[in-house]
Amino acid sequence: MALSLLVVSISFYLKVMVIAFSLGLGAMPWIIMSEILPINIKGLAGSFATLANWFFSWLVTLTANLLLGWSSGGTFIIYTAVCVFTAGFVAIWVPETKGKTLEEIQQFFR
Repeated sequence: MALSLLVVSISFYLKVMVIAFSLGLGAMPWIIMSEILPINIKGLAGSFATLANWFFSWLVTLTANLLLGWSSGGTFIIYTAVCVFTAGFVAIWVPETKGKTLEEIQQFFR
């Protein structure tokens, strides 16, 4: 128990969640926008992706205390489910872009 508490306290002290989110899901909208969106809709789609990213960040911030009051374990089960869903979505629907032109990537979506 002491070891677990030490790991949790160190992660809060080092802000591991912020770093992990920034390296993982936090950057996803901008990576996807820059690689798969055609030039003619990049501005509008980029604005929408940024809006959606900030909206869901706000929603998580708004509901975190409410959910933690309901059930600490349940809160993180919900967050885990969202992460698993996101990983599945990326694995199924987001194409590999390494070494491909924008035209080849657009062909994937037709």
